[in-house]
Amino acid sequence: MERIGIYGGTFNPPHIGHIQAAKQAVTALGLSKLLVIPDRIAPHKVMPENSAAGEQRLEMLRIAVADCPKIEVSDIELRREGVSYTWETVTQLKQQYPEAELVLLMGTDMFLSFHTWKNPSEILKNAALGVFYRGDKGERAAIEAQKAEMEQLGATVYLVENAVTAISSTQLRRLLAFQCAGAFLPAGVGDYIRENDLYQVNADWKNLPMEELEQVVISLLNPNRVRHVLGCRDTAMELARRWGADETDAARAGILHDITKAIDGPLQLTLCEAYGKILSDFSRKYPKTLHALTGSLVAERIFGENKAVVSAIESHTTGKANMNLLEIIIYVADYMEPNRDFPGVERLRELAFSDINAALKLGLEMTLEHLKRQGNEVSPESREALAWLNNRK
Repeated sequence: MERIGIYGGTFNPPHIGHIQAAKQAVTALGLSKLLVIPDRIAPHKVMPENSAAGEQRLEMLRIAVADCPKIEVSDIELRREGVSYTWETVTQLKQQYPEAELVLLMGTDMFLSFHTWKNPSEILKNAALGVFYRGDKGERAAIEAQKAEMEQLGATVYLVENAVTAISSTQLRRLLAFQCAGAFLPAGVGDYIRENDLYQVNADWKNLPMEELEQVVISLLNPNRVRHVLGCRDTAMELARRWGADETDAARAGILHDITKAIDGPLQLTLCEAYGKILSDFSRKYPKTLHALTGSLVAERIFGENKAVVSAIESHTTGKANMNLLEIIIYVADYMEPNRDFPGVERLRELAFSDINAALKLGLEMTLEHLKRQGNEVSPESREALAWLNNRK
């Protein structure tokens, strides 16, 4: 019996993880053919601004799978009006291939929430499920429990180990904005994106006015980070007025200080490599701490910020020895802006407007104590900052 795979998604844009997973599914499941299907309107997510149109996503997929003889790109959902419900697609394909076994491919999260899909029973009536998983012990246990439960209801479930590059289209869009996505794009897709001016890859964001800068920054942050970033900007401006620092520099450093925070830890290393930045052993061991460094690199290269702003962003997480006033302000503002809520923050806020150096010292001490309780190492820069402050005193 012919076995045909179905692999749907937004593919906004398609990346090497998608293509690697598709190839692995063809081999692991012995597929005669794999249909890759970009959706028209995804039922489970809202397409972000500056997304590629459906026909453009379709064309990028065709470029991406050009050297994959068993993989075809289908416009079945783009031709259908309204929300792209999977049950309709599977039903339509079963009518087209009545003698074939259809296998609907999905990731772990989608599989574990399959019961929430629209008409899941209609899907299972017409197709088996192929589930990508990474092999983590906890993930494997959850998948196997769900598999056993669904098989009792008559479903056929295949597990496909997915040893592919870990990146999402959301993360890839950020890397495109920061001009370091090349390693994650299938051959030819990057050229198509640039030629068609997709995902703002050709945008000039250098020296933007504050209102425009704010809009761009917000588009690149995780939504739950926006209030903090705006609070840090406003607090930095207040502290700059209080202590006589440049308010414009304070505002720009405040709005940009977490510009790369939404990038996963391993991808922080990718950004540093793309920008030619040599890292310390500590940074490589703790890549989640790198957003201050990568944020400063992006602030300089992508946004054209001056050295004072760049330096303040770079030291805002760990501090360093011999910090200047703007660097201290951004460190403190990040720590105590109005959305922060932790024991000791009120004392920090009081000190910030009465003794800014004491506020810096308290912030560093609280950070070191927190890391100690977690059993994590303290960065050399934080230790050097405290030693510098103690010597000054």
